[in-house]
Amino acid sequence: ASIPISNSSLSSTSSNYVGTHALLVPVTPKVISVTTQLCTQTSSSFKCRGQLLPKYWPTDSKQRETTKAMIDIPRWVTSISLPGLQTREPVKDRKELNNININININTINRTKNNNVHDPLIMAKIYAILEAIDDRVEMHKNIGEQRTNWNSLLLTSINALTLSAATMVGVAAMTGGAPAIAMKLSSTSMYLAATGMISVMNKIQPSQLAEEQRNAARLFKQLRKQIQTLVSIGNPTAVDVNELMEKVLALDKAYPLPLLGGAMLEKFPENVEPTVWWPPKQRKTEQPKEDFNGWNGKLEEEMREIANVLQIKDEADYLRLGEIALKLNKFLAITAPVFTGLAAVGSTLVGSPSYGGWAVVMGVVGGALASAVNTVEHGGQVGMVFEMYRSNAGFFKLMQESIEWNLREEEPQRRDNGEVFEMKVGLKLGRSLSELRSLAAVSSIKGDDIDEFASKLF
Repeated sequence: ASIPISNSSLSSTSSNYVGTHALLVPVTPKVISVTTQLCTQTSSSFKCRGQLLPKYWPTDSKQRETTKAMIDIPRWVTSISLPGLQTREPVKDRKELNNININININTINRTKNNNVHDPLIMAKIYAILEAIDDRVEMHKNIGEQRTNWNSLLLTSINALTLSAATMVGVAAMTGGAPAIAMKLSSTSMYLAATGMISVMNKIQPSQLAEEQRNAARLFKQLRKQIQTLVSIGNPTAVDVNELMEKVLALDKAYPLPLLGGAMLEKFPENVEPTVWWPPKQRKTEQPKEDFNGWNGKLEEEMREIANVLQIKDEADYLRLGEIALKLNKFLAITAPVFTGLAAVGSTLVGSPSYGGWAVVMGVVGGALASAVNTVEHGGQVGMVFEMYRSNAGFFKLMQESIEWNLREEEPQRRDNGEVFEMKVGLKLGRSLSELRSLAAVSSIKGDDIDEFASKLF
């Protein structure tokens, strides 16, 4: 490769130094001339013209001497400004170059300190909780699918039994002798079996059990996401570990897995109450700071109005719907086995001189009605609807308690950050911040007579 140099003449010195302004190249007495190109710079591009210039390069490594040359700077450049660059006289000897010390003080490099250094013991406990949560998610998911299968299989089996028994009763009424007796006994046995199966199915409510497990799996996944966020952007402490343990145990209590031993939730409670899957919230132990943590009087008043709307509209409405679903479920759960029992009695009286006609009606119509009622109850999953309403009421109750807890805390520094909390409330209710403030303004004017619900999601 060629080195562009000035078109000025090259002159040797007593120490065999040649060059132009500042940068020198090594030469020796033995040189060769090569063809180079001298390029001059224009305003927009480079123009090159061929020109023969002498270029010197050593041909024998033994005869090389330490010399220096400089690259020519274009003549139209009068000055070059490099702020902060220290100037130094040209180095004329390798010994002088070797004496130059380049000192880099690495202590002057600012490094961002990682303040989120996690305690290994705390992290070990948190990861143990995460493992337990992952296991519970899989358990609730699998058991939920199993109980969904229970609902569909039991519904199909019971309807097949009742309809088959009703058909046998009709056939027995049209025949006589030994075949009629066999039909009567078979239909009676099938009705009794269907009555027992319906009673058990109505007691455990498989569709409601499946909804409980779906809710539990979703809430455990939500808790897992909260822990991952805490580990990513926070600094977990022993207080956080205890709080997470309480949340896991509260979820276990709200959505139990076993069906026996009294652990199963009551499917027909006397009073409809919201599902509670969270522990009582503890006061934060952080030291107070010198700011208001995103809170002000206007935001506090807004949150009070939102909590009031949640209580008198959303939560109350879902509790009302839950009561309707519960009453309907009770009615259907009682009616279906009654119909199958009457059909069983009618099937045994088929062919009787006194009750022959009515017995056939009871045996056939009772079985058909029982199948219809059972289909409405479990095919329509009325128990699941009741559990959904109760869970939705619990969701609004949790939001209400969270708002009230923050408002009860006298020191704003110990509350959740006001701006973040307002955004979370808006997202959970499906509202923008402007819509949330508009709802609070309407609630402050109308009070309990407000017609609008807080949630736009459900």
